[in-house]
Amino acid sequence: MSWFTGVLLYVMIWWVVLLAVLPWGNRPASRPEEGHAEGAPANPRLGLKALATTIIAAIVFAAVYIVVRYNLIVIWDMVPKGA
Repeated sequence: MSWFTGVLLYVMIWWVVLLAVLPWGNRPASRPEEGHAEGAPANPRLGLKALATTIIAAIVFAAVYIVVRYNLIVIWDMVPKGA
């Protein structure tokens, strides 16, 4: 895997993990202000979620890198012969 492919893979993993982390701990405001959506979180804590996303994405990326680097899963072995 080249460095460019690695960076692109990390960015894709980061965004997928972010979408999974965003709903964690969200509570709607008890009294939403005028003009705010009723379901909008009172305190979204985006900095903490970005940090959690970065850590989780790094762990997932490390696992994917190890699988790719050491050929732990070879896709061509899963394809039936003659296909």
